[in-house]
Amino acid sequence: MSQKSIFLETHNINNRASGLGTFNYELIKGLSTLDLNNFELTLNSAKPELLKDEFNDKFKYHKYSSLSRHPLFRIRKKYDLWHSVNQNIKVEPFFNTNYLLTVHDIHFVEEVSSDKSAKLHKLFEKKLERSTAITYISEFAKKHTHEHFNVPNVPEYIIYNGNPISTILDTSNFISAVSVDKPFFYSIGDFIERKNFDSIILMMKEIKNFNLIISGNNDKKYGEEIKKLIIDNGLSNQVFLTGKVSDEGKQFYMKNCTAFLFPSIREGFGLPPIEAMSFGKPVFLSDKTSLPEIGGDVSNYWTNFDPEYMKEVLFDGLTHFDNNKIEIENLLKKRAASFDWKIAAAEYFNVYKEILNK
Repeated sequence: MSQKSIFLETHNINNRASGLGTFNYELIKGLSTLDLNNFELTLNSAKPELLKDEFNDKFKYHKYSSLSRHPLFRIRKKYDLWHSVNQNIKVEPFFNTNYLLTVHDIHFVEEVSSDKSAKLHKLFEKKLERSTAITYISEFAKKHTHEHFNVPNVPEYIIYNGNPISTILDTSNFISAVSVDKPFFYSIGDFIERKNFDSIILMMKEIKNFNLIISGNNDKKYGEEIKKLIIDNGLSNQVFLTGKVSDEGKQFYMKNCTAFLFPSIREGFGLPPIEAMSFGKPVFLSDKTSLPEIGGDVSNYWTNFDPEYMKEVLFDGLTHFDNNKIEIENLLKKRAASFDWKIAAAEYFNVYKEILNK
């Protein structure tokens, strides 16, 4: 069999603070553990030298340029398969070739301005039209796509993401920038409205003996709204924002929190709840979009965001957890372990082979 060439459009891999950057890195890391004989995989990155330092000659490397987003400057090398690793990527192949599209979410149909939404619609429709096959990171992502778009009659696959926590770090020397002298609940995510952090902040008005710590980039409009909400409700001594955190910091807060809260109203997948389950922590999620797929029957769910109701669900869940702690901790850890990047990468590689062996 002659060697087949595959291009992975992974140019935002260095933005590990984002879910898409994490996806790119973990997929590549998983692929690096496989026997890639007869397949040459090329990674696209603005800093290919960093990837080469880590993965050596396992892959080929292409240096990303923003110019390649424009049709005139598209990459002229022809590959046997092009993997567009998320639905918003503007870098496309110059030649018509086999094309695998991975869909994480299509939240743009509901949450952006009409002009931007129209552009993203058009971009996504073109990706669908040229697709040889489509992978989705959840059943919800597939269902949502079919609700809003005419999806071509091509093979479709559901491949769940893996757990980003492959190593439990020693956090004994971590020094928290915010108070951890009281029991606390923890949440993490990008500060955008769909994360719905305001709901758990307003819930904290009903709770006196716990703090709430939220990590993530809060230098955004929604971040400013959240800061004002904390001040206006007199919660400055009870609700704390850490900003972005290191992996060590994230694991420290997850390891030491009483519970992990994730009230997001729109998620294509949702990695943080899996990370929290790795530590056997009780998880409280909204029942919206893909989150019930992730949390399964070992998590607790809010069906609405009334503060008193949320508090009731939280403390009922904590009581149940405390009364069955060893059993539930084991179930949570087992569920977290079921999301495995090596398994996910092997499934993607099987899709590559199915496309190229036709």
